[in-house]
Amino acid sequence: MPVLRIARQPRSAADEAPPIPEAREGGTGDRPGAAPTGNAGMRLDIQGLRAVAVSLVALSHAGVTQIAGGYIGVDVFFVISGFLITSLMLREHQRSGKIALGKFYARRALRLLPASTLVVLATLAGSWLFLGPLRFADYAKDAIASAWYVVNFRLADAGTDYFNTDVPPSPFQHFWSLAVEEQFYLIWPIVLIVALKLFRRRALLAIPLLALAAASFAVNLDLTATSPSWAYFASQGRIWELAVGALLALAAHRLHEIPQPIAAVLSWAGLAAIAYGAVAFDESTRFPGYNAVVPVVGAAAVLACGAAGGRYGAGALLSLRPAVWIGGISYAWYLWHWPLILIVPAALGFGEHDGPLRLIAALCGIPLAWLTLHLVENPMRFHRAFKARTMRGLGLGLGLSAVAALAAVVAAQFPPGLASGSARQDTREALAQASDPQATLNRLLEERIDKLPSNLEPSMRDVAYKRTAVYNDGCALTMNDKTQKEPCLYGDKTAERSVVLFGDSHVAQWFPAFDALARKHHWRLYSFTKNACKVSQITIAYNNGPYATCDAWRQVTIDKIRKMQPELVITSSSQSAKLWGEGDIAEVWGKGQAETYRMLQQGRTRVLTLLDTPWPKNNSVDCAVANPDDLASCAHDRSKADRNPAVTKAILAAAKAEKVATLNPYDWVCAPSGNCPVVVGNTMVYRDYGHLADPYVEALTPVVEKELLRLFGTDLNKNR
Repeated sequence: MPVLRIARQPRSAADEAPPIPEAREGGTGDRPGAAPTGNAGMRLDIQGLRAVAVSLVALSHAGVTQIAGGYIGVDVFFVISGFLITSLMLREHQRSGKIALGKFYARRALRLLPASTLVVLATLAGSWLFLGPLRFADYAKDAIASAWYVVNFRLADAGTDYFNTDVPPSPFQHFWSLAVEEQFYLIWPIVLIVALKLFRRRALLAIPLLALAAASFAVNLDLTATSPSWAYFASQGRIWELAVGALLALAAHRLHEIPQPIAAVLSWAGLAAIAYGAVAFDESTRFPGYNAVVPVVGAAAVLACGAAGGRYGAGALLSLRPAVWIGGISYAWYLWHWPLILIVPAALGFGEHDGPLRLIAALCGIPLAWLTLHLVENPMRFHRAFKARTMRGLGLGLGLSAVAALAAVVAAQFPPGLASGSARQDTREALAQASDPQATLNRLLEERIDKLPSNLEPSMRDVAYKRTAVYNDGCALTMNDKTQKEPCLYGDKTAERSVVLFGDSHVAQWFPAFDALARKHHWRLYSFTKNACKVSQITIAYNNGPYATCDAWRQVTIDKIRKMQPELVITSSSQSAKLWGEGDIAEVWGKGQAETYRMLQQGRTRVLTLLDTPWPKNNSVDCAVANPDDLASCAHDRSKADRNPAVTKAILAAAKAEKVATLNPYDWVCAPSGNCPVVVGNTMVYRDYGHLADPYVEALTPVVEKELLRLFGTDLNKNR
């Protein structure tokens, strides 16, 4: 998805672009998949517009870089849905004088749930068989949330986790847009019924809708700036898009009055706006925000003028038989394409495959969609046992959701297993008992381990998901947090001497070792960390703008540390960043690092910099789970593990100039031979792509202790 990069994520990032909501109920008697000749009153151009939207999303998910902005198809479908469903309700009110809520929700259940339940169950089975045990519990929870149409909130919350950025996306992620749509339809029919009772003039019905749209658009702008994942997935910032379609439906009876030449031009302009967004937008685009106006207005223009434009309008193109046919299966294709993209490569042994296989998998969703339409959707939707029988329709819908949720609950109790090899030496015990911890560590690093140890401790899931106290206590700030929680004090809280951890998550990862040392040597240990915030006096890019909250937090924190006058400040930062503004990043970083050192190293305070840790080849936990019998394929070489050697050199030069001590953790992670394994002894080295695993850092405590004593002697070994 754009901007975010949640849970992979990955997050190659483009993989997280959003899928499309279903929006096909509400044509004038149209059955899905109807022939292009259509029924009386059927808008074939709308079927074609659906085809455009679903194709954009499916192809962008498949990795077609030329349409990296294809995620805007979801916005097109929101507008279509608002238009068609509102038109349906208005026609019902005009015909019978009322809107029957029970019948409305029964129709929705029959339209959506048979196919979605089938896909949830199939995706759950595919995840169990091919996506591995590590995240299956989360996928089962996603399946439950999808069955009850609340998965968008689960995804929005997960997207705020900094450590989810390289986690593979959920195979149920595409259900978020269906959830948004159904949440809108919990509100809008009731609002419309009330408005129809209050206002006799049709034009006045727009008042509550405009208020709803304006409030939602304002929320969208605010969330896009402050919490992109909530802006993207949550319904409160998306309702305005459906409301635009609903507003258009209020004027549907007047659309035929638009002069044909004007309608033709506007319809092509609307289609061009959609095409522009698909080509010009990409993962770095701030979205939704103001940019969502492009596809929303474009879709509204096509809906308003597609039919009135006649043979010269865009409707003529959209009404062609192939487009109408794809539009007829768009809902089912949407449901199938995303799990196929994730599961098919894994089933064939390719893992996360970014090549043509993704496209092939997405296109395989087309025949599956056709079969689903004719064997599941239509038979259930139009079956005489349910059609026109409201309670049966509602009962079937609730039953199908319950079946899908129950299947996920049961599956979670029997997760897939993980193959393992023989038991290995306990890493923590070996280093704790060694007279020369570094020599013992070198031996363990050199040992070739091809299979996951049977005594892996802790479990792979705990490695990936459990966090230390600084995270559980809220002392590691997120990228949007501005103020530090107080006091974030650990170690021996009654001691006189103070040590501070200062930097981003790459200093927070060392907390287990320094907390143990603080308790042993009687230090007060303070943790001041903020995700992705560098200690260097530089401004880095974040969310397509400057990381301003980092700059503000850094200055406040440095002032706080200077007032504290601790004995030692331990700094470290990830060197993975993009400079905001002009200049050579290494040169700017080095100057900023030296400036920070000068600000901190005053009076009795000394500074120690831990250089960035060697980066693994990929997400080590995912790689180990995917290759439990070939861990060597997950290992990296020391010579390739520095993400930015020029920055490392600049930091070393700044430290030397300011007489700041440095420690290079490469010897703690990579063997003397240069191999950087993902498992040492019985312990995982990394917890993701870029952060050391907490148990491994804890095991390294004796090695870290020896280096501190070498640098500072007994100065930090006891109270004064």
